[in-house]
Amino acid sequence: MIFKSKFTYSNSNSSYSDLLFQIDSGNIQSIYFYPRKREIDVLYKNGKKEKIPILYNDQLVIEKATENNVDLTINNSQKQSSTANLFVSGSLFLIFILALVLILRSTSKFASRALGFGKSKAKFITIDEVETRFNDVAGVPEAAQELKEVITFLKSPNKLTNLGAKVPKGVLLIGPPGTGKTLLAKAIAGESGVPFISIAASEFVELFVGVGASRVRDLFEKAKEKSPCIIFIDEIDSIGRQRGYGIGGGNDEREQTLNQLLTELDGFADNSGIIVLAATNRADILDSALLRPGRFDRKIEIMLPDLNGRKKILSVHSLSKPLENNVDLSYWAKRTVGFSGAELANLMNESAIHCARDKSKFINDIHIESALDKLTLGLRTSIVSSPNMKKIVAYNEVGRAIVSAVKNGIDSVDKITILPRSGYVGGYTKINPDEDIVSSGLISKKLLLSKIEIALAGRAAETIVFGKNEITQCSINDINYATNIVREMVTKYGFSIIGPVTIDAHNNDSLIGDGLIRNKALIAENTYSKIDNEIINISKLSLNNSINIIRKNRLLLEKLVEILIESETIENDIFKKISFDLLKV
Repeated sequence: MIFKSKFTYSNSNSSYSDLLFQIDSGNIQSIYFYPRKREIDVLYKNGKKEKIPILYNDQLVIEKATENNVDLTINNSQKQSSTANLFVSGSLFLIFILALVLILRSTSKFASRALGFGKSKAKFITIDEVETRFNDVAGVPEAAQELKEVITFLKSPNKLTNLGAKVPKGVLLIGPPGTGKTLLAKAIAGESGVPFISIAASEFVELFVGVGASRVRDLFEKAKEKSPCIIFIDEIDSIGRQRGYGIGGGNDEREQTLNQLLTELDGFADNSGIIVLAATNRADILDSALLRPGRFDRKIEIMLPDLNGRKKILSVHSLSKPLENNVDLSYWAKRTVGFSGAELANLMNESAIHCARDKSKFINDIHIESALDKLTLGLRTSIVSSPNMKKIVAYNEVGRAIVSAVKNGIDSVDKITILPRSGYVGGYTKINPDEDIVSSGLISKKLLLSKIEIALAGRAAETIVFGKNEITQCSINDINYATNIVREMVTKYGFSIIGPVTIDAHNNDSLIGDGLIRNKALIAENTYSKIDNEIINISKLSLNNSINIIRKNRLLLEKLVEILIESETIENDIFKKISFDLLKV
């Protein structure tokens, strides 16, 4: 225990010899002695107090005080030191224990993660967790009906088993991005009434070999416990690519994962009551073993919505938005040929943003028009200030519009503008795609030649108006676009005098292994020369055709350019009104 005196001592004025003399003289009342210090506290009989330096553990002072009957108090600080040492030792021990606990916890977490590598990251979804239903999915009635039937199989399998049929094991949703594949999966989760497991295919693959296969096994084990059950694998092409094309033969982690998935889908193990639903937009690269009956029995193509589908989709996404009464969704469905469900949803969302920007309470046609221009043409950058630049751009855009009107009809031209947009040099002529072509997906030689002539019409207009030596690079993007179409006609579709053969040397190089080991010398030099000549000939012929069309319609060209330079934009109704009497086919 630390000794604290009740007196306050003054600084020492006495020497060691004085101290001994005062002890012998009997003038000292008490002494406080600290063996581990080099001083003592002295209280004189006259009330004086002071600290006097002594030798370390001085025994002479103790003897003198004892001989002269001086009150002597010895404060042995050894106990205090032991207590302090014990406290320090205990603190170090506690710190050591705490560090050991933290290390063990970190190690256990790492070990649990290491042991959990093979566990599936799939999420169980119940009917209460998903608000999407089939009523919320518009534009894909055939696909929705097919999937409703799958749910019926799960709920009432006796309808099939009584007839000797089996419930389909797998359903593959195929379609372009944004057509509603994942949305349909959400609707199934909301409508099925059975456990629904959702996972992305990329979550199967890890750095460590064998982890993906282990996760596939774990996924199906969980599904068996919840049978009947639906497993949804999004972007299955991440693991379902064709095998054998990787470097060194392709025996990698992804292929082991695919092999395990194939085994689980149609192996010796009984997986009855489990339906695997998968989505992809690259069905062309999937392994053939994955697509065969017995694994993915049903393949549902989800294509771009038609006119009625687009109208329904716009209606669904307009339910939560305040539209003006005069907004006709049928009109906007006609203006959005080729739009996917996601793009239509984005159109309505952008319309709401434009409405909020204008501080309006209701979304009108102007807001939807602005949103459509932003999505199809891009953002406006700056106003064209140079009169010469306006003139050049106007002739380019009007030339394209006239050739399109001759080839595809007046209604094909939706809008002409010379206002710059991001991604375009100058203005832009918006041409509506043909509904039948979009829905069927068939491309004719006539259609491609028409596209080439329209793309080269800007250069044709410049050539007629300014002469061959005064043409500009304003049509650079259109010339590049036209050249790519011509090359595909010659090398891919067989639309040329070379013949109905595919001679694209790089057709299969999307597969890395195939591209590395293929023999590039598959096409003779003479054939390359013929390809180049044919591309040049088709391009020149198309340009001449565009020049002839514009020469016939020179009066219409000048009239439209005059209006376009003044107003900067010509809408479809104005173009139809002017072209109706002046256009010469």
